[in-house]
Amino acid sequence: MAPPQAALDFVDFVNASPTPYHACAVAAARLEKAGFSKIKERDSWTSTLRPGGKYYLTRNGSSIIAFAIGKKWRPGNPVAMIGAHTDSPCLRVKPVSKKGNAGFLQIGVETYGGGIWHSWFDRDLSIAGRVLVRDGRGNFVQKLIKVDKPLLRIPTLAIHLDRKSNFDPNKETELFPIAGLAAAELNKTGQAVKSEEEKGQEKEEGQGEEGTQDDFEPLKAMTERHHPQILDVIASHAEVGVSDVVDFELVLYDTQAACVGGVNDEFIFSARLDNLNMTYCSVEGLIASLRDAGALDNDSTIRLVASFDHEEVGSTSAQGAGSNFLPAILRRLSVLPAGRYDTASDASYDAVTDAGSPSQGEESTAFEQTLSRSFLVSADMAHSVHPNYAGKYEASHQPAMNGGVVIKINANQRYATNSPGIVLLQECARHADVPLQLFVVRNDSPCGSTIGPMMSAKLGVRTLDLGSPQLSMHSIRETGGSRDVELAVRLFESFYQTYGELEPKFFVD
Repeated sequence: MAPPQAALDFVDFVNASPTPYHACAVAAARLEKAGFSKIKERDSWTSTLRPGGKYYLTRNGSSIIAFAIGKKWRPGNPVAMIGAHTDSPCLRVKPVSKKGNAGFLQIGVETYGGGIWHSWFDRDLSIAGRVLVRDGRGNFVQKLIKVDKPLLRIPTLAIHLDRKSNFDPNKETELFPIAGLAAAELNKTGQAVKSEEEKGQEKEEGQGEEGTQDDFEPLKAMTERHHPQILDVIASHAEVGVSDVVDFELVLYDTQAACVGGVNDEFIFSARLDNLNMTYCSVEGLIASLRDAGALDNDSTIRLVASFDHEEVGSTSAQGAGSNFLPAILRRLSVLPAGRYDTASDASYDAVTDAGSPSQGEESTAFEQTLSRSFLVSADMAHSVHPNYAGKYEASHQPAMNGGVVIKINANQRYATNSPGIVLLQECARHADVPLQLFVVRNDSPCGSTIGPMMSAKLGVRTLDLGSPQLSMHSIRETGGSRDVELAVRLFESFYQTYGELEPKFFVD
C-alpha cells in the first residue's frame, strides 16, 4: 500500500525547511501558487485588500500570516484563525564561532530552545539560515542558504573512556562540532582577505569614502570571527564573494532527510515535526478550504493562518506570538469595508464601498467586535503514548499515533482549551469525518505550553489547543504518524469552511 500523499508532501515541505526562514519561504511559495498575493505591513492596504481576495505577509522572514476574505465580510465580523510556529530546538552558530582544540577545527554553537541535546551527537550535520550580503548598490539584502553536504559532527566519547550509564553532556564545553583539521586551515591561502589591489579598486569606485567598509569597522572582521573555510562555503551558497558577507544567522541541521517508514508506512521519521507539521497542515488546510472557485462567495468571515517564530524560547520577540504581529493585522482587517468584489473592475468595488464602509462609531468598536466573535486554534504537536514508558501518561489519556488530532486540556491553563471550544471542534470534526482524541498530563508530571494561553489572554479570543501526536518531541529525529497529516489538514479545512455557520451556535457570554 502506497504511503498517504499528504505525508509525502509534508516530507517534501520539511526537507526544504531547515530553518524558520526557509519554512516561511516554502509556505509563501505554496500560497502564491494557490493565488495568494504578497502584501507588506509598511504599505497602506486601503486600495489593496478586497472582499474575496487572498493575501499573505511575513515579518522578519521567519513569521508568516495569510488570510482570505469572504465576499460577504463586514466590519466587526469574525476571523477563523489557526496559529502555529516555525521554529524548533536547534544549535545556532555563535557570532564568534572560530574555535579549535587538539588539532581540530571546531564551531562555537549556542543552544536554542529545550532540545534533547544528546540526540545531536554522531549525526551528519550541516548549516542553513540567512546571510546578509552587500548587493553592489549599497544595499544589504537577505539570502537563504542550505548546505546539503555534511560539514559538521559532534562525536561521542568512546565507551572505553567513559563508563557512565547516563549521558548528559555539558552544553558549553562538550557540544562543539568538529568541522575539519587545523592543518588544512593553515594551508588556507587567505581567500577571504581582500588584496591591496581590490581595496584600491574599491576606493576608485567610491566605496572607500567616509562611512564605508574601508573606514573604521566597529566589529572584528568576519574572517577573524569565523573559520575562513566555513566563510567560503557560506559565501559560495549565497552566490557572493566572501568580502560581501556582512553577517548571518545560521543553525545546524541534520542532513538525513525526513522519510516515511514503518512496516506499513505508518510513520514519519523527521526533524522539526514540532512544529513544522502543524505549520504545514494549517497552511494546506487554508488552501484546501479555498479550492472551489466559489468558496468565498457566501462567506462572511476571514480565514487566517499565522505561524510565528520563537515559540520555543517564549515568543517574546517582534516576530513571536507575544508580539503585536497578529493583533496589528486583526485591527487593520476588522475595519475593512464590505463590498462586492469584481476581479474585472476595481471601479465596481469602489462604487459600493461607501455603502459598506463603517461609520466612525462602528469603526471605533469593530476591532473589539471582531475579537469577541473570532476563534483561534492553537496548533502545536501533541504527545503520543510511548510503548516503553506508558506509565508516564495518565491512564485514561494516552493518544494513539494515527488516531486523529489530539485536543490538549490543562486545568492550570497551560493549554487554553475549554468546553465551548471542544464543542466547536467536534462539529468541525464531524463535518470532516475526522476522529479526535483527548490529552491531559498526569498530576505528578510537568506540562508544556503553547502560544494558545498567551494569545487568548492578549486578544480575549476564544481559543483551543490541539496537535497531532508524536514521539521523541524535541529530539533531532522525531516520529509522527503518516495518516495524521491528512486528518489534520481535513480538520483545518473543515474549520475554515464551517466556522461562519457554527460561530453563532456556541456563544457563551
